[in-house]
Amino acid sequence: MKLATRASVSVALTLILVKLGAWFMTNSASMLASLTDSLLDSVASLFTFFAVRYAVVPADKEHRFGHGKAECMAALMQSALIIGSATLLLFHSAEQWVEGEAVQQPEIGIYVSIFAIALTLALVLLQRIAVKHTQSSAIAADALHFKSDLLLNSSVIAALLLSAYGWYWVDSLFAVLIAIYLGVGAVRIGWGAFQSLMDRELPDDEKERIVKTIKETPGILGLHNLRTRGAGPTRFIQCHVELDDDLSLRAAHDIADHAERRVRDLFEDTDVIIHMDPASVVRDK
Repeated sequence: MKLATRASVSVALTLILVKLGAWFMTNSASMLASLTDSLLDSVASLFTFFAVRYAVVPADKEHRFGHGKAECMAALMQSALIIGSATLLLFHSAEQWVEGEAVQQPEIGIYVSIFAIALTLALVLLQRIAVKHTQSSAIAADALHFKSDLLLNSSVIAALLLSAYGWYWVDSLFAVLIAIYLGVGAVRIGWGAFQSLMDRELPDDEKERIVKTIKETPGILGLHNLRTRGAGPTRFIQCHVELDDDLSLRAAHDIADHAERRVRDLFEDTDVIIHMDPASVVRDK
């Protein structure tokens, strides 16, 4: 996770420098859009850099459930910044469209965009490996943003090529579309972070795996009151299991403990609490 976040920050800062130079030389609205996106990437990557480090800090006396929600807070801040920048970009692109300014030295912007695609592709591959091994929502969100950059940089190349042949308005049009795309993506990221902060239940497929695993544990007759939530990389799972009335306390504890271990084995970082109920008590209800 730390390697992926360091690489993300490094790539974002590198792209800012090269795109800033390209924008000054080309005066391209679509290149400005690409530069704006890289600026947002750097801010988002910095938020992710610090949020991931805080989120993986073990639980302490003041944060008994860990620090995982730091990832969600970072995602909300990213969303707000992206929406604000997309709005400013939209106004600038519309103004340039009306004025009809020509793009200068479009070949420079094309070369920079090709370089950005190659560097971003390498980063996305690294992030994919990190997400596979850690299930980090912050890195996954960061990777999704950088994946969109592949399409964005490709669109910048197309806009600059068309502008070179006299279609000046295409450059501004692509910048407007990119601004809208960034805004929609920001709303999606922010909504997902908000749901996590509100302790939304885990996805249905994960809940089905949890229920199946508990029911298949020897000695468990049924379960009810399943409650789940996620906080950063950690999943929290609670439920009541129904056991035979005649079991000793030690035998019932061993069955519940076995079920907890099996559920923890399903995911990378999971906190499980299982309450034991006599089956007759549940039936009487």
